[in-house]
Order: sequence, then C-alpha cells, then structure tokens
Amino acid sequence: MEKNLVIEKYFWAFFMAGILLGLTYPVFNVFLMSLLKPFLMVMLFFVFLKIDVAQVFKRMKNYRQMIFLVISFMVVIPLLLFGITNIFDRELAISVLLLTAMPAGVATPALTDVVKGNTALSASLAILTSLVAPFTIPLLFRIINFDNISFDLGLVFKDLALIVFLPMVLSQVIKRYSPKEIEKRTHLFTSLNILMLSLMVYVVIGSQRNIIFNDFMNILWQAGFLYVVFILLHILGFLAGHKKNLEDKVAISVSAAYMNNSMAIVLASIYFNPTVLILMILSEFPWNTLLIIFRRFIQFHQQKQ
Repeated sequence: MEKNLVIEKYFWAFFMAGILLGLTYPVFNVFLMSLLKPFLMVMLFFVFLKIDVAQVFKRMKNYRQMIFLVISFMVVIPLLLFGITNIFDRELAISVLLLTAMPAGVATPALTDVVKGNTALSASLAILTSLVAPFTIPLLFRIINFDNISFDLGLVFKDLALIVFLPMVLSQVIKRYSPKEIEKRTHLFTSLNILMLSLMVYVVIGSQRNIIFNDFMNILWQAGFLYVVFILLHILGFLAGHKKNLEDKVAISVSAAYMNNSMAIVLASIYFNPTVLILMILSEFPWNTLLIIFRRFIQFHQQKQ
C-alpha cells in the first residue's frame, strides 16, 4: 500500500498522535504558533485544487434548499446551541458558538461517501458555507454582543476572507492553466493535509499542556460535552432534510456535524483565551470517532426500510 493511502486510511491515528505527542513532548514558541494560519491556507489550497468550484455551482439544482441549509448551518443552529449553553456557562457557550459557526469541513464529501450519502450535495454545502463564513462568523459575534478586547470584528473578517478566498481563487487559477500537473499530484493532497493538521494539533496542544494537566477532570467533562454537541448537530442536520431521501439526509447531517474545526483552532489561537482553544482541539475526538456510530445508525435505518 502506498504511503499516502496508509496516511488516509489511518488519519485518526495521526491526529491522536499529534495530541499525545503534544502532551508528552511539547514544543512551543511564538514562531510555530504564527504558522497556524499559513498552514490552514495551504490546507484549503490543496482541498480547492481537488474541486472545480464553478462546476459545483452549475450542478446545484435546488437553490432554495441550499439557501435554507446554509442559513440553518451558519446562523440558526450556532445561535440555538449558544443560547441553550449560555444558560449554564457563558464561556462554554462562546466556545460552542465558535465551533458550530465554522463552515462544513472540506472533508465532508469524503465522509459522506463513507456513509453512502449524496456527495455532490455535501460538496456544494462545503463550498457555499466556506464562501459565507467570512461574513456570518463576525455577524454572529456581533449579534451576541461579544465584547472581548482582542476580538476585532473587522480583523476577523479580513482574516477569514484571506484564509478562504485567497486559496480558493489561487487554486482555481492554477488548476485552469496547469490541469495535467495538478491531476498528477492530486492523490497526495489529502495525506499532506492530514500531516499538516496533525502538526497543528501537536503545536497547539503543546502550548496548552500545563493547563490541560492542571484541570484534567474538567477537560474530560468538556470532551464528553462535545460528543453531545456533535450528536445534536447530527440530529439537527438529519431533521433539516426531513423531506429528502436518505442519501440527502445523510449528506446534510454529515455537513452539519463535521465542521472545519482546523479553522476554529486557528481562530481560537489568535482571538480567544486558552479555554476556548482547548475545546476546539478536543473537538478532534468526536470529529474522528462519531462517524463510525453514525454509519451503524444509517445501516440499521436501511435494514428497517
């Protein structure tokens, strides 16, 4: 088996290795933390190289449905979960808002394929939510009147616009003028992204190692809480597609639950306190494990039909 296929098959092991190495052999400095944003941009660049953005828009059939889903994912659901969590814990609610406000993960078409869903629909949702994220994320924090001194809504918008639009535009230009060269190397992009994300996790975990060990029981509680959040996202996504066939429901549910948490990690490292950053890192656990349970649920659902 080729190295890139091994990395893709055992992607979860690389993420977990990043967490464990960050806890046992931490390396932290300002320079490494400053690389998080460029790393994310490179990762998105590789992802967009594998997608023909223009074709995604051409293949969209139901624009009304897409608008409904994008508004639900990027505004309604984040505010709903924030409102519920805010009753109990304001800081935890901020973390939930940041996480759920992220666009659908660029890996969602692949995850949707694993559970036999509509990959074209999930690809459309990933692109559309990524395009609106620079606008909706600052909007959400303005709506809740988030008054953290380090959180400048204008800077957040500029950062998000740079992070999303530059890799997207650059990738489509390069793909248009060098399609054969890109096609030869496409098989490497996913494995490179896995390695870069694992390195990002290692750097961030290392930077927060002492906080994690000093409050380990609370960290375990937060990890359990995140599983509940992800399950709720799955349910809300499934309900959002209640009039659709099973393949569409699966795609919508996966797109709702598996957000771009690498973007959340980068934003948390720049604009939020360590508590929020740690929660973004902990989201890797349900992100990497819950799909197995969801796949079994879908298989059970299919058997009943």
